[in-house]
Amino acid sequence: MHGELLVLGTKVAASTVWEILREAGIDPAPERGAGTWADFLRSQADALLACGFFEAVTLSGARLQVLAVIEHAGRRIRILGAAAHQTAAWVAQAAKNLVMDLEDAGCRARFLIPDRDGKFPALFDDVLKDAGIQVVPSGVRMPRMNAVMERWVQICRRELLDRTLIWNQRHLLHALREFEHFYNSHRPHQGIANARPLRPLPEPINDPARILRLDVRRRDRLGGILHEYQHAA
Repeated sequence: MHGELLVLGTKVAASTVWEILREAGIDPAPERGAGTWADFLRSQADALLACGFFEAVTLSGARLQVLAVIEHAGRRIRILGAAAHQTAAWVAQAAKNLVMDLEDAGCRARFLIPDRDGKFPALFDDVLKDAGIQVVPSGVRMPRMNAVMERWVQICRRELLDRTLIWNQRHLLHALREFEHFYNSHRPHQGIANARPLRPLPEPINDPARILRLDVRRRDRLGGILHEYQHAA
């Protein structure tokens, strides 16, 4: 009925619920914060990692699951491995490798957002917890919570996997390593002012004479699937 609420199985007038909340010191109409989830991610980017599995299919029809992790702040991607069958030991070892790599890189991540995938065992959370990283699974029906990782998966499919015939697991890992290097060291990212995760932005060329004498060279990777452009030395 209009103007009524069901509280513990009993119909109560909406005005009564309002009064009960006010008497309990609870604002019955709290103001929504101006911040959005995107604002939160930007403010906490230095402490956030995201990860997820995605599938790649070989020419023989074998389905391989790839595990990757991305840094929110710098957009650096890490391919942790690919396998047809992900055991708890395999995923836990991938977590240990990630922790060691983060320590070597001086990355001080505090939170990791995985998707709600049954491939992540409890041991995966324990390994990261020991390293001071809290695992915060993405919420149910909240695709934007892990949007940074999902976007990278789309990029990897569009720029690499959809244009490559994968022979086997070894070939897949080779292609992914090449793409990882390309993505981290050469490909510009609009989300970080067209910078590269592992390379600073080059100095702008303001001299018109230098612009007229530009000598740009192209380097192909993976047989021409990926192109890198740079000024000749």
